Amino acid sequence: MAGQVLPYEVQGIGSERVLVLHNWFGDRSSFDPMREHLDGNAYHYAFLDCRGYGEAKQTDGAFTMEEVAEDALAVADHLGWDTFSVLGHSMGAKAAQLMLLDAPSRIRTIIGVSPVPASGFPLEGETWELFAEAANNPGNRRAIIDNTTGGRHGDAWLDAMVSRSVGRSSATAFRAYLDSWARTDFHERVKDNPAPVALVVGANDPALGSEAMQATWLKWYPHAELTVLPDAGHYAPQETPQALAAAIEQFLSH
Repeated sequence: MAGQVLPYEVQGIGSERVLVLHNWFGDRSSFDPMREHLDGNAYHYAFLDCRGYGEAKQTDGAFTMEEVAEDALAVADHLGWDTFSVLGHSMGAKAAQLMLLDAPSRIRTIIGVSPVPASGFPLEGETWELFAEAANNPGNRRAIIDNTTGGRHGDAWLDAMVSRSVGRSSATAFRAYLDSWARTDFHERVKDNPAPVALVVGANDPALGSEAMQATWLKWYPHAELTVLPDAGHYAPQETPQALAAAIEQFLSH
């Protein structure tokens, strides 16, 4: 199935191209705090909205990682990008891996920020209900964000994160994406993939931190490297935007 060119925004004029996919809780604007720290002379970034988010909030679809990958490749085609790197935050990194499988000759590198592995993420019982009901319950979203940032942020920060998440996502899309990023498993397809991979995680993320990376990404991608940001949890683009930008561009400059 062909993808659809969804709303996107470009930044920079550099020769190194990077397509950027957002996380489950935020649209492309979730990267705004980081953008002022990026080197626009060396890099050319394209920030996308997935279906059901941001400017694509009213765009219908299947709301799967496969669809995100197809749409992202359609945007790359629209930009005239033959080869490029993909940066994915959380669920965006799962879609990035499908892009690598679908178009291996086009994807130069993958950068995963607190990235969901190809195997998905184990959510059972009450934890699954917490996540599944977050589509229509802002309190659940708040609890998840608080937990995955180590309980380190105050009410104002948490409230702002929840408000942006609710306002910039469709509840239908939000709920549907959960099944795709958490419960689908294609890790056998990525085992021993030779692509260069950078993993950037927060030291205060109990869900997708360094331990989870050791058990998944670092086992399957022989050329993966890990960076841990000491002052971040799951939301480094908002928590430590300058440190994240530096880690991303250090890897891209190799």
